Amino acid sequence: MLWIKTFHIVLIASWFAGLFYLPRIYVNIAQAKDPTVIATLNGMARRLFRFMTIIAVPAVLLGLWLYIEYGIGRGPGSGWMHVKLLLVVVTIGYHHACWIMLRKFERGQNRRSHVFYRWFNEVPVVLLVAVTALVVIKPF
Repeated sequence: MLWIKTFHIVLIASWFAGLFYLPRIYVNIAQAKDPTVIATLNGMARRLFRFMTIIAVPAVLLGLWLYIEYGIGRGPGSGWMHVKLLLVVVTIGYHHACWIMLRKFERGQNRRSHVFYRWFNEVPVVLLVAVTALVVIKPF
């Protein structure tokens, strides 16, 4: 089980690296005026998103495996796990929102400014800190 936990942590770290970087690419696309630069950045974003998705799937599946094997989250004192699982669902929703934004950029339909994407870029930081704190501290 320790190998499963190890791979889960590495995959989560890799997934979040992508979740930190992809919106940063969006900031650059939103600021770009040159069609060649926009096309290059769209290509980078597409490849990164594809990689992030390939990483996210086994990360979530290994997390479910750990949840089932350890039986954590059932019974008294496991409220932290329920909140953590909710935040995992929010993270998956954030990943999906990144995909929707990518499709808009690729179609030339983005209507948001680079400032929006700078703020959007902070969401995974908050999610990672919250999930890590819940797992380490187990506050309730």
